[in-house]
Amino acid sequence: MPRLAGKVAVITGAGSGLGREASLLFAEEGARVVAMDILADRAETTVKLVTEQGGDAVAVHADTTVEADVQRTVRTALEHYGKIDIMWANAGIVSRGGVPTVMGGEQLEFEDFPLEDWSKVVAVNLTGPFLCAKHAVAPMRAAGGGAILVTSSAASFAAYHSIAPYSATKAGVNGLVRALSLDLGRYGVRVNAVCPTHGMSPNFLMEPGAPVVGQSYEEMAGPWDPGVSPIPLKLNRPPSLRDNAYAALYLVSDEAAYVTGVSLPSTDGGTLARVAIQFEEDTPRPTFGKDGSQ
Repeated sequence: MPRLAGKVAVITGAGSGLGREASLLFAEEGARVVAMDILADRAETTVKLVTEQGGDAVAVHADTTVEADVQRTVRTALEHYGKIDIMWANAGIVSRGGVPTVMGGEQLEFEDFPLEDWSKVVAVNLTGPFLCAKHAVAPMRAAGGGAILVTSSAASFAAYHSIAPYSATKAGVNGLVRALSLDLGRYGVRVNAVCPTHGMSPNFLMEPGAPVVGQSYEEMAGPWDPGVSPIPLKLNRPPSLRDNAYAALYLVSDEAAYVTGVSLPSTDGGTLARVAIQFEEDTPRPTFGKDGSQ
């Protein structure tokens, strides 16, 4: 039996990248999908792809930072399908549609970071998931439970250059997930986050409205050589969008019935297992005495 048979899934940011890939996967697994995106044509294309493969989906043009839009998306799901089993707050951004290292051809220092950019990143990455969870709870409570999922990031665990606002919001997402799992568990509502490391779409760093790539950074980089990949886990293919979608599928499925409050590093391949100081395998490890001397 399909793993999401009979379930209704709302996915934000469903017009490209992980959101589109997951919409296709969830539909393959039996879910009816409400594909929400801030770009109407992208949402409609996702629905077209879902229906072409025999699935059932409806598009919603909406902005996750606008409460009325989120309410309208929930209402659309209830009007079309009668319930919501899965709410996935997947939509997210970095500043100016890309990593804020360069602005106008010049280096952008942190002290010059515009407040309006900070506010936008917080609105999409943190307020958006808050609103999605807030308005999904009532129909889930009425149905006796459900699964809320949020897309976080490896940047919630480890530091990356030039994306401090993004990292802060994703760490906030993990805290929100833990708190809501405690508060909403009494209603049978599970709350988790998927935290991609690799296998994500270049569309994330492209201008809004750019053509949808449909592949991961690693797939787009050319012939795959695991020997030169920085990922500790060595496989004969690059990580893909579908790898992250499968992690999400598990977290929203009944197989994860007792999993809640978890922020899962997906498609990590051992990357976050590293310590701060790297040693080559053939380099002798330093030894230290009990007093700390070498």
